[in-house]
Amino acid sequence: MTTDPRPLIVTAEFEPAMQGWLEGLRRANYPAELNRVPAHLTLFHAIPGSAEAEVARRLALLTAQAPPLPARLAGVKSLGRGVAIRIECAALDGLREELADALWLLLSAQDRAGVQLHVTVQNKAEPPAVKRALASLTPLPERPTHIAALRLWRYLGGPWEALGRWPFRGRVR
Repeated sequence: MTTDPRPLIVTAEFEPAMQGWLEGLRRANYPAELNRVPAHLTLFHAIPGSAEAEVARRLALLTAQAPPLPARLAGVKSLGRGVAIRIECAALDGLREELADALWLLLSAQDRAGVQLHVTVQNKAEPPAVKRALASLTPLPERPTHIAALRLWRYLGGPWEALGRWPFRGRVR
């Protein structure tokens, strides 16, 4: 059992070409001094660090037989001081719900409330920068993609420590 109390974060990772494209958007738009983690789709924000082994076990089970999950970019949304790419993925919504049910007693109020799937490509930016990013990304053509893996991280007060990566191993039919 892990005794590190720092919170755990669970994210979804895209197939390599899309992951690279999102990384490029993040590098181009995120304030450089704050861009400490790769582009990601957060599923859970703050699971107690003591649950690391249990979360890792469940992520391994969820991905072992499942194929990469079909998803699509579904537009751009303003975050006020940032910009996000909306993601639609019914299979990931279901997987997240299953994991939330299993970990319910460990979840923060934020994580119990659910999630609107998105990738933040800009945050904590000044209004002119937000306006430029929105203009450059709108309209965003809908693009199909796949969720390739789930990842587990430990929050270190800014940067994140990578704890594990579980690719979806099932065959796409």
